[in-house]
Amino acid sequence: MKLRTAAVQYHLHSIDSFDQFAAQIEHSVKTAKEFESEYVLFPEFVTTQLLSLGSLTTNRQIQKLPDYTEDYLALFRSLSRHYGMYLIGGTHVIREQGKLYNAAFTFTPEGTVHEQRKIHITPSEVKEWQIAGGNDLRIIPTEKANIAVLTCYDIEFPEIVRMARARGADIIFCPSCTDDRHGFHRVRYSCHARAVENQIYVVTTGTVGALHTVDFMRANYGQAAVITPNDIPFPPGGILAEGEFNQEMVIAADLDLQLLYQVRERGSVTTWRDRRTDMYPDWS
Repeated sequence: MKLRTAAVQYHLHSIDSFDQFAAQIEHSVKTAKEFESEYVLFPEFVTTQLLSLGSLTTNRQIQKLPDYTEDYLALFRSLSRHYGMYLIGGTHVIREQGKLYNAAFTFTPEGTVHEQRKIHITPSEVKEWQIAGGNDLRIIPTEKANIAVLTCYDIEFPEIVRMARARGADIIFCPSCTDDRHGFHRVRYSCHARAVENQIYVVTTGTVGALHTVDFMRANYGQAAVITPNDIPFPPGGILAEGEFNQEMVIAADLDLQLLYQVRERGSVTTWRDRRTDMYPDWS
């Protein structure tokens, strides 16, 4: 089974209306469609662009974002159905029972919406925005593959990715948002490690550009990549495709699930099969 996936290096800049946001999102979706992509990944905190519409003080800015939830969901649901694509719509901050959550939404062509809250929350998200962590992991069945969405900091924890693989995920989509090279490389190197450990594909992307009026979104350092295990028949560096740093663009690559099954069975290394569950716990 093969599928084509795209990842959007989304350019954050100030806008004057929700319609401008919607137009930029649809432009990216149309571009991915022209590449004949079936799955499209947007970055973490993609909807913070909407905060440039107001002039709220720092401690109130993020509190405004959940007000756009219905419009955000309607936009991505409509685009997914219209273009017949699976859209992993980055993340959006939602509110539930007085708490804020950083939630990733996956939209299917049939109109179904899957929610995956970010599980591991960075110190800055807690301190500056009071975001709470999610408490469950969802494997999303799609037409061609079981997928999981683990956001940015989540990918730095081997246990949660091992759990996703044990529950049947062959592809991890990792929307990210990092403001400097240190943060970017933490996420990127972790993506490679998780691909090697679990013999899976990892698709990641980040925000680029800047929101001059939104605190903590003033700097972005990002690059999209489609990452594979490091084994024949994959590229030696484990990279099927990657973008140009900090440029607005869409990348695409074909994922061959049969190659994953092949290396798990008879690769140069068989890391998934060779884990020592007699010495350390495993997820089943």
